[in-house]
Amino acid sequence: MNLFQAIVLGIVQGLTEFLPISSSAHLRIVPALFGWEDPGAAFTAIIQIGTLAAVLIYFAKEIVSITTAVISGLLKRKPFETHEAKMGWMIAVGTIPIVFFGLLLKKDIETTFRSLYWVCGALITLAVVLSLAEQHTRSRQRQGRRGKSIAETGWKEAIVIGLAQSIALIPGSSRSGVTITAGLFSNLDRETAARFSFLLSLPSVFAAGIYELYKTWPHISASPANMTNIAIATLFSFVSGYLSIAFLLNYLRRHTTNLFIAYRLLAGFGILAMIATGKLLP
Repeated sequence: MNLFQAIVLGIVQGLTEFLPISSSAHLRIVPALFGWEDPGAAFTAIIQIGTLAAVLIYFAKEIVSITTAVISGLLKRKPFETHEAKMGWMIAVGTIPIVFFGLLLKKDIETTFRSLYWVCGALITLAVVLSLAEQHTRSRQRQGRRGKSIAETGWKEAIVIGLAQSIALIPGSSRSGVTITAGLFSNLDRETAARFSFLLSLPSVFAAGIYELYKTWPHISASPANMTNIAIATLFSFVSGYLSIAFLLNYLRRHTTNLFIAYRLLAGFGILAMIATGKLLP
């Protein structure tokens, strides 16, 4: 890719990583629309390091608190003594499913699942499921029951949301989309579901990014242009990702996810129509 493509894809990655509309889908769709080559699953994983940095900085206070509590709990031999310590272990346990299925389905993730048919199917299907989660949330609110806060999130929620996160291995499903959906079904309020989603993403995004960077380093380092493009894309994903986090958390305090549901349906059916008319190859 050239520098312009790297900048565009970096911005796309950052803006869509945390919104429930799927960054991996957009990194597959945008190049297809412009006639560029598919950047591939490895490129997606590597520039996610930029959005990882955005989460680390945005939630620095919480991350330091959780890390300190986990270490303190281990030293005291009371690993679940505080909520922060328990949150650290819940994030670890919630990460296990995506690691397991990521290794199991690695070949399909890099090939079959990148078909635009899979992407569109995931966009549409998860839009319907997110819509059902919103109905569940509205029903709970009509009954006068408030959503759970981050302090009330427990092991059951962590495991359910962790299992849901593994669905994000399919481009189009969206890591934040499936985890927020699982959070809503688990009776978390919208902002808490998004916040836990971001924290849960840290271990898996870091591991995938470092692994792909290590695996593809000989190719990346083969030319200064490759290294520059990866670095620029990662930088732009960081900046746009940070802005995306702030937007989504503020938005979900006052709004439902209906805007994103509508967007997913429009994008999914729109891409299918373009494939059907021969304007895009699947």
